[in-house]
Amino acid sequence: MKKKIEYEESSGNVFADLGLPNPEEALAKAEVARQIGKIIKKRRLSQTKAAKILHIDQPKVSALLHGYLTGFSLERLFRFLNDLGQDVNIAITPAKSNHGFTRIGESYSGARIAALGK
Repeated sequence: MKKKIEYEESSGNVFADLGLPNPEEALAKAEVARQIGKIIKKRRLSQTKAAKILHIDQPKVSALLHGYLTGFSLERLFRFLNDLGQDVNIAITPAKSNHGFTRIGESYSGARIAALGK
């Protein structure tokens, strides 16, 4: 007899599923930090070299790359992307419903990678 495994379907935001405060912001910061890490890896930067580019010390780069993001605001993470030669576009458009959202991702495909909103 097979044992039925019980599970709960994700909301799409692991931080919300875990009941953490400000889950939308946490997911957005995690996505931006993931993009920063991807760029650092692609450019084969050491943490020391990345620290110089980002104008922070190496231990903060380590924290960022390991997902310890409480000391970093979204605005600061956006500035890090700029320091790494990336454009960050913020577009304001009418919402298709009563509640808007903020999309964070690496393309204009419309994919909602990480979102702030209700």
